[in-house]
Amino acid sequence: MKAIEKNGVLYAVVHRKDEWKEGLDFLTANDTFIQAGTWWYHKGKKLNTHKHIPNERVNTITQECIVVMSGSVKVDLYDENDSVFRSEVLVAGDLMIMLAGGHGYEILAPDTKIIECKNGPFVSVEKDKVLI
Repeated sequence: MKAIEKNGVLYAVVHRKDEWKEGLDFLTANDTFIQAGTWWYHKGKKLNTHKHIPNERVNTITQECIVVMSGSVKVDLYDENDSVFRSEVLVAGDLMIMLAGGHGYEILAPDTKIIECKNGPFVSVEKDKVLI
């Protein structure tokens, strides 16, 4: 796993397709507003049946996590001054969690398929985004 930081701020976490660890492996700290982890278990493993109970959470920003299912994408990361400071190419099986700053995407391969997850609720494009 690669933590991408600038000036002590964690902007993103990249988990490559060949970095899996057996069991449950959380990629983000408990105090981040996006929790993401991987599962690697063998046939027959049973996980505790459960449900989540309501808990109020304060959230002041929306960010996202992407998983590349096929193809590839270049992700540009922007700092708090709206300047690109890092680019990463993700391929099928890679995951990136954005935690600060801005981001831009360029699709690099035909038929690229990506799953995006973000914290919610989504308010609107006008209230949740500003173009850089």
